[in-house]
Amino acid sequence: MKLIDMTVTDFANEVDSNSPAPGGGSVSALASDIGVGLARMMAHLSFGKKKFEALDDATKAEFKSRFDKLGEIRAELSTLVDKDTESFNEFMKALKMPKETEEEKALRAKAMEDATVFSIEVPYKTASLSLEALKILDFLVENGNQNAITDIGVGTLMLCTGLEGAILNVKVNLMGLENKELHDKYSQGCKELLAEGHKIKDTIIAGIHKQLD
Repeated sequence: MKLIDMTVTDFANEVDSNSPAPGGGSVSALASDIGVGLARMMAHLSFGKKKFEALDDATKAEFKSRFDKLGEIRAELSTLVDKDTESFNEFMKALKMPKETEEEKALRAKAMEDATVFSIEVPYKTASLSLEALKILDFLVENGNQNAITDIGVGTLMLCTGLEGAILNVKVNLMGLENKELHDKYSQGCKELLAEGHKIKDTIIAGIHKQLD
């Protein structure tokens, strides 16, 4: 069974076990998936309401466009919950390859490098999608149903958690990457994703706190 198809309880119990996967990478993808869901929840609760329908057509169209884009992002994040565990399993498979002869050693080294890159690409995609979603939220916060302001606030926090958690997984796998050019590319990308993600999160959350105080 796919992780994403498990019940909440079964998934939580699978994490709380002696198996190393699913681990932080899959949980990060799920956190961002749920974060997007909360943002879309605010939108769902806005459509058809008097305040929303009173907005001009351009604002409503932009709101709907962002809502739809979040749906596309969420669909991708859902696949990454399982893909992150898959990437871990691929690395473990490469690690167990025979290494008696020089040819076997070379094949094993190549498989491990490929698996390491895969284990970097998956959480990096989670982080990138999380940031993409965060960039969309300000418009929803401003024009959506204010009764659900705390829901999109929690969604913002979940997305930032998913982003940073994914970056931690990128960084730990970068430690085993031989390709220096690729290492430096992903390392710099992580810094930029994290800085921009925190900036957006801090702005949105500060605004919500101000509205609630």
